[in-house]
Amino acid sequence: MRLPVTVIAGYLGAGKTTLINQLLRNNEGWRLAVLVNEFGELPIDSELIEAQGNGVISISGGCVCCAFGSDLIGALDGIKALDPPVDHVLIEASGVALPGSIIASVGLVDGLRADAVVVLADAEQIRRNATDPYLGDTILRQLAQADIMLLTKSDLVTNEERSRLLDWLRSKAPQARLLPVSHGEVPISAVVGALPVPARGRKPAADAHGQFSSLVLTPGRPIDVRRLAQALADDPGVTRAKGFVLTEAGLVLLHVVGHRYSVEAATGDHSIGVVCIGLKGRLDVARLNRAKSDAEVAARPVFQANRAILPNPE
Repeated sequence: MRLPVTVIAGYLGAGKTTLINQLLRNNEGWRLAVLVNEFGELPIDSELIEAQGNGVISISGGCVCCAFGSDLIGALDGIKALDPPVDHVLIEASGVALPGSIIASVGLVDGLRADAVVVLADAEQIRRNATDPYLGDTILRQLAQADIMLLTKSDLVTNEERSRLLDWLRSKAPQARLLPVSHGEVPISAVVGALPVPARGRKPAADAHGQFSSLVLTPGRPIDVRRLAQALADDPGVTRAKGFVLTEAGLVLLHVVGHRYSVEAATGDHSIGVVCIGLKGRLDVARLNRAKSDAEVAARPVFQANRAILPNPE
């Protein structure tokens, strides 16, 4: 399977460094690679650093941080060759970078998969910055390119202000899943699409922490995976979903982020199940189970039609 890549973007001061350090510290066993333009732009917390040298910072838990300068594609090629391999790549964009162009570069490297664009918006500053005559256009374009948007420092505004701000952000980025967070505290499973690696014995957590919750859908038979994927992408309570399911064509990896989804053939030994993650109170268990049942039912006519054209064993 291809190595997933997530771009983390947002204007200066939005909290990208806080988020990345929090993900490295609470990586739930995932080996992360963080790519930054220059090391000085991303101060990794000192207690996480195990060693430095040759343009790479080794971080506790098997994670690494690499500077790519002007050669992002070369750095991504180098990440693929790491031994032991990493599970997920995070690219920290500069404060004025457009994440859409960065994620497009990922598609130029064989063996990589664009996972998501995560854009951070500072609850105290985002509307003011968006009206700035010099910055406004860039900031609005950043927001428009988000799959997931983290409203950071949301604890520093009133509930009424937060509600108005969320409405404003929805008007600017209707395709994005909006998540209010404080101090970068968001479970890694809600931000990146890393999947369990059976060789390391990891399984999806039964529940995400804090304000997030999760639900595992386990189809009991082959399904119409695109029907399920579309239902999850359309579900307003699902921030992301990921997992392995059986179809009539074989095992596939399903990945949903925001309103986007992808399906790709998978090989190897994987537990069947789709982990759905969202804000507590937003995940509608009955609705998600109906989506699973509909996908199972939709697959049955296909299965029966396939059986009808098999040669008669007699």
